Amino acid sequence: MLAFFAPGPWQMVILLVIILLLFGNRIPDVAKSLGKGITEFKKGVKAGEEDDDDEDEEELPKKKSKKKVKQEDDEEEDEE
Repeated sequence: MLAFFAPGPWQMVILLVIILLLFGNRIPDVAKSLGKGITEFKKGVKAGEEDDDDEDEEELPKKKSKKKVKQEDDEEEDEE
């Protein structure tokens, strides 16, 4: 019974044309705002991921490279 009241394809086209005529001048502004919002969201997500990575690095002790360990050993031997 509800399908009887559903708009057909031509009625949808006419409805879209009316919407474009009424709100056509605002569509570019809406698209621009939407694009800025998406960009800000991506920046926030990226910043959040970087913060998480920084926290993980702070929690784990940093490993010294073999070169640094050797240099430190050499320095200790020189001091003795």
